Amino acid sequence: MEPGPERDDDIGSWVRGLGLDGLVDLHLHFLPERMLTKVWAYFDGIAERTGYSWPVWYRRTESERLALLESFGVLRFAPLVYPHKPDMAEWLNGWALEFAERVPAAVPTATFYPEPSAASYVDKALRAGVRCFKAHVQVGAYDPRGELLEPVWGALAEAGVPVVVHAGNGPERGPFTGLDVFGEVLNRHPRLVAVLAHAGMPDYEAALDLVARYPRVYLDTTMVGVPFTEKMQRLPADWAARLATIADRVALGTDFPNIPYPYATQLRAIAGWAAADDRLGDGFLRAVLHDTPAKLLNV
Repeated sequence: MEPGPERDDDIGSWVRGLGLDGLVDLHLHFLPERMLTKVWAYFDGIAERTGYSWPVWYRRTESERLALLESFGVLRFAPLVYPHKPDMAEWLNGWALEFAERVPAAVPTATFYPEPSAASYVDKALRAGVRCFKAHVQVGAYDPRGELLEPVWGALAEAGVPVVVHAGNGPERGPFTGLDVFGEVLNRHPRLVAVLAHAGMPDYEAALDLVARYPRVYLDTTMVGVPFTEKMQRLPADWAARLATIADRVALGTDFPNIPYPYATQLRAIAGWAAADDRLGDGFLRAVLHDTPAKLLNV
């Protein structure tokens, strides 16, 4: 099989070689400009806290970032938003809906925070046709098991709308991170369609266990297995073999534009997994890069 693309300029031809018209990216970010500037400042200062630098590769204007995704062949994507304090999520949801209305490739997304109004604005978002939610336990520093979120998880499980959940301990541990904590949410809401962001990084084994236990739990590939991450949080040696048993529950995610390397790097990592086990191959790539995220986003 063909190796992954060496450069961003190679992505289109490589994807077409797989028999795909393009990519569907379940996990990337567009945010209001002032908020995105603060996110970039967070990554600029991460070396002081973690010891490793994080140069944002695609620090461009919004129009330039959209043009780049189009040049990569990204057909549809979920522009994920997330709050870090109360009284922020509903405003972000309004912004995300407006963004999806003016950007044809974007699907409508939403988020939430543990606050008395959460159940109401999540219901409003579902009725507005939102196709994906984001829950960022690390940035929000909240307990996903809290009483205020019980009706939210229940509504999402009932609706079958996926929620991308950043519950792992990377890149920095939070007060309520760890897949054991989110596992309690899944125990109460086993029908929840949950996508474990970054494959639960660095808790890959725990993430795989949750996928095995709950048939509506998925992994996304965001920053998984790339050289930048492998220096700090290595994948299990039998990663490809483990994926062969859950090949239809892995979805493309990249974290564009906030990644510290080219977009093609993530695709090369995924191609490496496909080449490492005979049960994967091009069929696995077509599922990860298009079919599975397209099914989750209903596009």
